[in-house]
Amino acid sequence: MILITGLGNPGKEYEKTRHNVGFRVIDELAKEKPNDIVLLKPQTFMNNSGEAVSKAVNFYKIKPADLWVIHDDIDLLLGELKISKNRGSAGHKGVDSIIKKLGTRDFNRVRIGICPAEGKPEAVEKFVLQNFTKTEEKIIQEIIPKIIDLLKSDVNKLTSTS
Repeated sequence: MILITGLGNPGKEYEKTRHNVGFRVIDELAKEKPNDIVLLKPQTFMNNSGEAVSKAVNFYKIKPADLWVIHDDIDLLLGELKISKNRGSAGHKGVDSIIKKLGTRDFNRVRIGICPAEGKPEAVEKFVLQNFTKTEEKIIQEIIPKIIDLLKSDVNKLTSTS
């Protein structure tokens, strides 16, 4: 079994923020109702994501290698994607919380770039809690289906070999 979790903050006021792009991917993936895959949107706030993720991992007896975490990444330009595994949090507090609660960083991450072309903003914590601009929103709406295709491809490779 695979667990795919999208990181974000619960509540209507956070729905369209940059920090909630992981939730948005899960919402779209849920429309396809994938088999043998558990989808999770932690209802803890971002910085405590590890609490919900570790409970789900333990409940479903998920190996860390079968955990996928989808989250925003201020170190990548808006719309860029990177898949990584067994890496540090790079300052992302939600990922850091998961690493601490699981006691490992040996899980898959889909990192979605949110950094504007003009460079990383000084007040990152304020920036991630703001809504995407109309131009940014277009880019995000175009990238979400690509993320889902990427996930389906990579997750199918993993589930067909285990």
